[in-house]
Amino acid sequence: MSSYAIIAASGVGKRMKLQGGLSKQLLEIGGYPVLYHTLAAFEQATAIDAVFIATKSGNIGILENMKDRYGFTKIQSIIPGGKERQDSVYNCIDLIEKQIASTGKLPEAILVHDGARPFIQPGEINDIVFLSTKHGACVPATKPKDTIKYIADNPDYFGETLDRSRLLQVQTPQGFAANILIQAHKHARLEQCYATDDAALVEKFFPEQNIRIYETGYHNIKITTPEDIHLAEAILAKLQSERELSPAGKS
Repeated sequence: MSSYAIIAASGVGKRMKLQGGLSKQLLEIGGYPVLYHTLAAFEQATAIDAVFIATKSGNIGILENMKDRYGFTKIQSIIPGGKERQDSVYNCIDLIEKQIASTGKLPEAILVHDGARPFIQPGEINDIVFLSTKHGACVPATKPKDTIKYIADNPDYFGETLDRSRLLQVQTPQGFAANILIQAHKHARLEQCYATDDAALVEKFFPEQNIRIYETGYHNIKITTPEDIHLAEAILAKLQSERELSPAGKS
Protein backbone atom coordinates (compact mmCIF):
# COMPACT_ATOMS: atom_id res chain seq x y z
CA MET A 1 0.00 0.00 0.00
CA SER A 2 1.08 3.58 -0.58
CA SER A 3 0.59 6.96 1.08
CA TYR A 4 0.15 10.35 -0.56
CA ALA A 5 0.69 13.91 0.61
CA ILE A 6 -1.26 17.00 -0.39
CA ILE A 7 0.58 20.31 0.02
CA ALA A 8 -1.65 23.38 0.23
CA ALA A 9 0.52 26.23 -1.09
CA SER A 10 -1.90 28.78 -2.50
CA GLY A 11 -1.83 31.35 0.30
CA VAL A 12 -0.71 34.88 -0.58
CA GLY A 13 0.14 35.72 3.01
CA LYS A 14 -2.00 38.79 3.76
CA ARG A 15 -0.62 39.00 7.30
CA MET A 16 2.92 38.93 5.86
CA LYS A 17 2.09 42.28 4.23
CA LEU A 18 3.68 41.16 0.96
CA GLN A 19 3.44 43.34 -2.12
CA GLY A 20 2.30 42.32 -5.60
CA GLY A 21 0.62 39.08 -4.53
CA LEU A 22 3.92 37.42 -3.62
CA SER A 23 3.45 34.02 -1.97
CA LYS A 24 4.87 33.53 1.50
CA GLN A 25 5.87 30.00 0.47
CA LEU A 26 8.48 31.55 -1.85
CA LEU A 27 10.12 33.74 0.78
CA GLU A 28 13.61 32.51 1.64
CA ILE A 29 14.84 30.89 4.82
CA GLY A 30 18.49 29.95 4.92
CA GLY A 31 18.86 30.81 1.25
CA TYR A 32 16.04 28.52 0.06
CA PRO A 33 12.32 29.11 -0.44
CA VAL A 34 10.03 28.15 2.44
CA LEU A 35 8.37 25.56 0.20
CA TYR A 36 11.75 23.99 -0.63
CA HIS A 37 12.20 22.97 3.01
CA THR A 38 8.65 21.58 3.11
CA LEU A 39 9.07 19.53 -0.05
CA ALA A 40 12.52 18.27 0.97
CA ALA A 41 11.01 16.74 4.12
CA PHE A 42 8.33 14.87 2.17
CA GLU A 43 10.91 13.77 -0.41
CA GLN A 44 12.98 12.23 2.38
CA ALA A 45 10.04 10.64 4.22
CA THR A 46 10.13 6.95 3.27
CA ALA A 47 6.40 6.48 3.97
CA ILE A 48 5.32 8.96 1.28
CA ASP A 49 5.06 7.76 -2.31
CA ALA A 50 3.54 10.74 -4.11
CA VAL A 51 3.09 14.46 -3.50
CA PHE A 52 0.31 16.64 -4.95
CA ILE A 53 0.65 20.43 -4.72
CA ALA A 54 -2.07 23.06 -5.06
CA THR A 55 -0.70 26.56 -5.64
CA LYS A 56 -1.44 29.87 -7.33
CA SER A 57 -1.61 29.52 -11.09
CA GLY A 58 1.23 32.02 -11.46
CA ASN A 59 3.49 29.88 -9.28
CA ILE A 60 3.08 26.59 -11.13
CA GLY A 61 6.06 27.26 -13.42
CA ILE A 62 8.21 28.29 -10.45
CA LEU A 63 7.40 25.06 -8.63
CA GLU A 64 7.97 22.96 -11.74
CA ASN A 65 11.44 24.51 -11.96
CA MET A 66 12.00 23.85 -8.26
CA LYS A 67 10.99 20.22 -8.77
CA ASP A 68 13.54 19.78 -11.57
CA ARG A 69 16.30 21.81 -9.92
CA TYR A 70 16.24 19.94 -6.61
CA GLY A 71 15.24 16.52 -7.90
CA PHE A 72 11.93 16.20 -6.08
CA THR A 73 10.95 12.90 -7.65
CA LYS A 74 7.81 12.32 -5.58
CA ILE A 75 5.96 15.37 -6.89
CA GLN A 76 3.28 13.92 -9.13
CA SER A 77 1.17 16.99 -9.90
CA ILE A 78 1.27 20.76 -9.39
CA ILE A 79 -2.19 22.20 -9.97
CA PRO A 80 -4.05 25.50 -9.42
CA GLY A 81 -5.49 25.97 -5.96
CA GLY A 82 -8.94 27.30 -5.12
CA LYS A 83 -10.38 30.36 -3.48
CA GLU A 84 -9.97 28.94 0.03
CA ARG A 85 -7.49 26.46 1.46
CA GLN A 86 -10.19 23.80 1.60
CA ASP A 87 -10.91 24.32 -2.11
CA SER A 88 -7.21 23.81 -2.87
CA VAL A 89 -7.15 20.55 -0.92
CA TYR A 90 -10.32 19.41 -2.70
CA ASN A 91 -8.73 20.07 -6.10
CA CYS A 92 -5.95 17.65 -5.18
CA ILE A 93 -8.41 15.11 -3.79
CA ASP A 94 -10.41 15.29 -7.01
CA LEU A 95 -7.23 14.56 -8.97
CA ILE A 96 -6.34 11.67 -6.66
CA GLU A 97 -9.84 10.23 -7.08
CA LYS A 98 -9.47 10.28 -10.85
CA GLN A 99 -6.12 8.53 -10.54
CA ILE A 100 -7.66 5.88 -8.28
CA ALA A 101 -10.43 5.33 -10.82
CA SER A 102 -7.93 4.84 -13.64
CA THR A 103 -5.44 2.64 -11.77
CA GLY A 104 -7.67 0.87 -9.27
CA LYS A 105 -5.09 1.60 -6.55
CA LEU A 106 -6.24 3.33 -3.38
CA PRO A 107 -3.54 4.88 -1.17
CA GLU A 108 -3.61 3.65 2.39
CA ALA A 109 -3.32 7.14 3.87
CA ILE A 110 -3.38 10.74 2.67
CA LEU A 111 -1.62 13.52 4.57
CA VAL A 112 -2.55 17.19 4.15
CA HIS A 113 0.14 19.75 4.97
CA ASP A 114 0.43 23.52 4.86
CA GLY A 115 3.21 24.55 2.50
CA ALA A 116 4.09 27.38 4.89
CA ARG A 117 5.21 24.89 7.58
CA PRO A 118 8.80 24.27 6.47
CA PHE A 119 10.22 22.40 9.46
CA ILE A 120 8.21 19.22 9.70
CA GLN A 121 10.77 16.40 9.85
CA PRO A 122 10.81 13.23 7.69
CA GLY A 123 10.62 10.98 10.74
CA GLU A 124 7.56 12.85 11.99
CA ILE A 125 5.89 12.42 8.62
CA ASN A 126 6.58 8.69 8.74
CA ASP A 127 5.11 8.46 12.25
CA ILE A 128 1.94 10.29 11.20
CA VAL A 129 1.51 7.97 8.20
CA PHE A 130 1.87 4.94 10.48
CA LEU A 131 -0.61 6.27 13.06
CA SER A 132 -3.08 7.38 10.36
CA THR A 133 -3.00 3.90 8.88
CA LYS A 134 -3.39 2.24 12.28
CA HIS A 135 -6.08 4.51 13.76
CA GLY A 136 -7.76 6.01 10.68
CA ALA A 137 -6.73 9.57 11.55
CA CYS A 138 -3.79 11.32 13.19
CA VAL A 139 -3.15 15.01 13.83
CA PRO A 140 0.06 16.59 15.19
CA ALA A 141 -0.24 19.14 17.96
CA THR A 142 1.67 20.96 20.69
CA LYS A 143 0.74 22.02 24.20
CA PRO A 144 0.00 25.76 24.45
CA LYS A 145 2.58 27.76 26.37
CA ASP A 146 0.19 30.58 27.27
CA THR A 147 -3.00 30.71 29.29
CA ILE A 148 -6.04 30.73 26.99
CA LYS A 149 -9.24 32.62 27.82
CA TYR A 150 -12.66 32.91 26.23
CA ILE A 151 -13.88 36.35 25.24
CA ALA A 152 -16.96 37.40 27.21
CA ASP A 153 -20.27 38.43 25.66
CA ASN A 154 -18.89 41.95 25.92
CA PRO A 155 -15.83 41.68 23.63
CA ASP A 156 -13.93 44.23 25.72
CA TYR A 157 -13.64 41.77 28.60
CA PHE A 158 -12.30 38.28 29.23
CA GLY A 159 -14.65 35.45 30.03
CA GLU A 160 -13.75 32.00 31.31
CA THR A 161 -10.15 30.82 31.65
CA LEU A 162 -9.70 27.46 29.90
CA ASP A 163 -7.88 24.51 31.43
CA ARG A 164 -4.58 24.59 29.55
CA SER A 165 -3.86 20.94 30.37
CA ARG A 166 -6.85 19.98 28.19
CA LEU A 167 -5.86 22.12 25.19
CA LEU A 168 -3.61 21.49 22.21
CA GLN A 169 -2.51 23.69 19.30
CA VAL A 170 -3.18 21.79 16.10
CA GLN A 171 -0.62 21.55 13.29
CA THR A 172 -0.13 19.73 10.01
CA PRO A 173 0.43 17.32 8.31
CA GLN A 174 -2.89 15.82 9.27
CA GLY A 175 -3.21 12.21 8.17
CA PHE A 176 -6.29 10.14 7.40
CA ALA A 177 -7.29 6.85 5.88
CA ALA A 178 -7.76 7.79 2.23
CA ASN A 179 -11.49 6.94 2.03
CA ILE A 180 -12.30 8.97 5.14
CA LEU A 181 -10.57 12.12 3.91
CA ILE A 182 -12.01 11.83 0.40
CA GLN A 183 -15.57 11.31 1.62
CA ALA A 184 -15.33 14.10 4.22
CA HIS A 185 -14.29 16.58 1.53
CA LYS A 186 -16.98 15.37 -0.87
CA HIS A 187 -19.66 15.81 1.82
CA ALA A 188 -18.33 19.28 2.62
CA ARG A 189 -18.39 20.18 -1.06
CA LEU A 190 -22.00 19.13 -1.40
CA GLU A 191 -23.07 21.03 1.71
CA GLN A 192 -20.81 24.02 1.01
CA CYS A 193 -19.41 23.54 4.49
CA TYR A 194 -16.03 25.10 5.32
CA ALA A 195 -13.76 24.35 8.27
CA THR A 196 -10.41 25.64 9.42
CA ASP A 197 -8.69 22.28 8.99
CA ASP A 198 -9.27 18.80 7.58
CA ALA A 199 -9.70 17.22 11.00
CA ALA A 200 -12.75 19.42 11.61
CA LEU A 201 -14.38 18.03 8.46
CA VAL A 202 -13.69 14.46 9.56
CA GLU A 203 -15.09 15.28 13.01
CA LYS A 204 -18.26 16.65 11.42
CA PHE A 205 -18.97 13.92 8.89
CA PHE A 206 -17.40 10.94 10.68
CA PRO A 207 -18.03 11.64 14.39
CA GLU A 208 -17.36 8.00 15.23
CA GLN A 209 -13.77 8.32 13.94
CA ASN A 210 -11.29 8.94 16.74
CA ILE A 211 -8.35 11.16 15.83
CA ARG A 212 -5.02 10.08 17.26
CA ILE A 213 -2.91 12.83 18.82
CA TYR A 214 0.74 13.04 17.76
CA GLU A 215 2.56 15.50 19.98
CA THR A 216 5.39 17.36 18.25
CA GLY A 217 7.94 19.95 19.29
CA TYR A 218 7.59 23.68 18.78
CA HIS A 219 9.74 23.73 15.62
CA ASN A 220 6.84 23.01 13.26
CA ILE A 221 5.76 26.65 12.97
CA LYS A 222 3.62 28.15 10.22
CA ILE A 223 5.03 31.19 8.45
CA THR A 224 2.25 33.73 8.97
CA THR A 225 3.64 37.13 10.00
CA PRO A 226 6.92 38.97 9.23
CA GLU A 227 8.27 38.08 12.68
CA ASP A 228 8.03 34.40 11.77
CA ILE A 229 10.86 34.71 9.24
CA HIS A 230 13.33 35.69 11.96
CA LEU A 231 12.08 32.86 14.17
CA ALA A 232 12.34 30.44 11.25
CA GLU A 233 15.99 31.34 10.66
CA ALA A 234 16.75 30.52 14.30
CA ILE A 235 14.84 27.22 14.14
CA LEU A 236 16.64 26.24 10.94
CA ALA A 237 20.03 26.95 12.50
CA LYS A 238 19.10 24.82 15.52
CA LEU A 239 17.88 21.92 13.37
CA GLN A 240 21.03 22.03 11.25
CA SER A 241 23.20 22.07 14.37
CA GLU A 242 21.37 19.06 15.79
CA ARG A 243 21.87 17.14 12.53
CA GLU A 244 25.59 17.86 12.59
CA LEU A 245 25.86 16.67 16.19
CA SER A 246 23.84 13.51 15.67
CA PRO A 247 25.75 10.22 15.09
CA ALA A 248 24.42 10.02 11.53
CA GLY A 249 25.54 13.58 10.83
CA LYS A 250 29.12 13.16 11.96
CA SER A 251 31.72 13.01 9.22
